[in-house]
Amino acid sequence: MSVKQNLNKIEEEISNHIEKNSISAQPHVIAVTKYVTIERAKEAYQAGIRHFGENRLEGFKEKKAALPDDAIFHFIGSLQSRKVKDVINEVDYFHALDRLSLAKEINKRANHVISCFVQVNVSGEESKHGIALDEVNEFLNELKDYENIKIVGLMTMAPLTDDASYIKSIFHDLRHKKEEIQQFNLEHAPCTELSMGMSNDYQIAVEEGTTFVRIGTKLVGEEE
Repeated sequence: MSVKQNLNKIEEEISNHIEKNSISAQPHVIAVTKYVTIERAKEAYQAGIRHFGENRLEGFKEKKAALPDDAIFHFIGSLQSRKVKDVINEVDYFHALDRLSLAKEINKRANHVISCFVQVNVSGEESKHGIALDEVNEFLNELKDYENIKIVGLMTMAPLTDDASYIKSIFHDLRHKKEEIQQFNLEHAPCTELSMGMSNDYQIAVEEGTTFVRIGTKLVGEEE
């Protein structure tokens, strides 16, 4: 199927979930293009997508050069500190701030304020990156003097499971944490956004009020 057909189906599903759950915000769809060609990314742009997600330095730079200037780029993968200088000033959003040493390097290398999501390991799985849910507040406090970092929201990845109720609880807990942080009115961490939900669980994330969904396979496929 074309990206446009896939997008239409996804947007219809999102709209249905929003209406059913009386949600006011329409989430942004990020096309995760890390496994597809530049031509497929261009097709996604022509279909109306403006948000693109990459997690590999090489692929990110190639696609950014190939797409029009109004394309918005999200770096969604784990980033080694030594590679920060090569990517951080080229992205619009960074979704994987998961440790203080990385924050220090971003703050040092950035030539403007970087919009970051703190990656939260809500499920506690050892295989996943991220700050523990009960350590997020302390982590945010440690970032308050980093003038080049603004925490716009929280991000998580749900476990790979068919247990929809468990996935929903993960997303619910992250939303609750976001709302808690918003009450603090932190200048460096307004935390208005949520990045959660991928091809297999974005419908559940929409029900829990996500503002960004990261969709690869179901939207642009996997061809290389």
